[in-house]
Amino acid sequence: MLRFYLALLFSKLAYIAIKILKHSGGTSFAGMLALKICPDFLSYCKKYVGDNKIAITGTNGKSTTSGILAHILEQKNRIIHNVKGANMLTGIANVFALKLPCKKFDYAVLESDEAYLTKLYDYMPSDFLLVTNLFRDQLDRYGELETTAGFIKNAIDKANPTLFLNADDPLVANLGKDKKVFYYGFEDVEFCSDKHKSSSAAPSEVFKCVCAEELKYSKQFFAQQGHYYCEKCGYKRPELTFKGYAKIYDNYSELRIEFQNKTYEFRVNLIGLYNAYNALAATSAALYLGIGEEIIKNALLSYKSIFGRAEKRIINGHEALIQLIKNPTGASEVLKTVDLNSQILIAINDNYADGRDVSWLWDADFERLKNTQNPIIVSGIRAKDMAVRLKYAGVPTDKIRIEQDLKTAVEIASGSDKIEENITILPTYTALLKLNKMKYNNKKSET
Repeated sequence: MLRFYLALLFSKLAYIAIKILKHSGGTSFAGMLALKICPDFLSYCKKYVGDNKIAITGTNGKSTTSGILAHILEQKNRIIHNVKGANMLTGIANVFALKLPCKKFDYAVLESDEAYLTKLYDYMPSDFLLVTNLFRDQLDRYGELETTAGFIKNAIDKANPTLFLNADDPLVANLGKDKKVFYYGFEDVEFCSDKHKSSSAAPSEVFKCVCAEELKYSKQFFAQQGHYYCEKCGYKRPELTFKGYAKIYDNYSELRIEFQNKTYEFRVNLIGLYNAYNALAATSAALYLGIGEEIIKNALLSYKSIFGRAEKRIINGHEALIQLIKNPTGASEVLKTVDLNSQILIAINDNYADGRDVSWLWDADFERLKNTQNPIIVSGIRAKDMAVRLKYAGVPTDKIRIEQDLKTAVEIASGSDKIEENITILPTYTALLKLNKMKYNNKKSET
């Protein structure tokens, strides 16, 4: 116990020093130090939460889903949440190190990296686990999808939490076999925006049933998500606990959920079907936890995107939309939402946190950018790779500008005298972190 309190003391001092020296964002270092001093640090933290620990994992949407759920719960409760998205053990330990010791929290909402979930459960098993989706992502770290699913299954077998699973994803739904599980998904999706309803030209995965037969779809929303069934063995999408219906508009969605013979209606101020899925997941968990409809409704209306997840900013007087891209499916869905009249900046890095393998660029639907109005600026470590990808996507070479230094690229993107010209920034993870540290004029220009 002494080591636990020493870990708290030294991690807090380290965090203060980091902030004074401005060496980093302080999302992991204090946690890393706490675990170094006290390897069982997270085990001691369990008593500060009780029986309402909620872990959220999956390939895409972890940060947004956990952010929405945390925002809903904090309206009437005391919660702890790794809000900045540092989702490995050091990041989770970091938030506890900075918040403890104190009174107990009503809920813990913990975003967890898929590969680190089992390690988290060695010290802090969650009472609930929500899984968003499983797409191909960072093959150099995770391998193929079956490997990632295996990581999560091992964690589920270890802790046996109550599950909230995306029934529309066949790989995720299969994790609920012989477990206590509540399924959420969309019964129907109506696209009320031309740019969102178009299909993606990106290569699609062929998903097979556990009996090795190729799955068929009566409805397919995007990637492998939809209403699937197997003609050979009869396996199909499970019955939903939370039945979702969505109307997708340009900049928001309307969400209807049927649960326990009651219908709930919400507005989600986030773009794209992928964010409607995130909101459905978070809202389903909140309804199960007994949170009132009005509280959820108001929380959804007041929710602000965390950095880089459909985040809106003012950069040097121009409105900017920043959307993280990191794998083929996620990037292709984001590309559906891009304003081709905006100034587009794409920043691609291949650091460890991004994934060393950037071959995913060739599987994402960058063909959507070929009719862009303005030159596209490409930046980051792999700017030249991105430039080649855009060339083969049909973007004229005279509309591709390479500027590897991200700060300079942002200055170029925001340098227009036309104050009505918006900016779209599509960064990978470490480019996003660098972008988040930059200083610029964040006041909107006068008309």
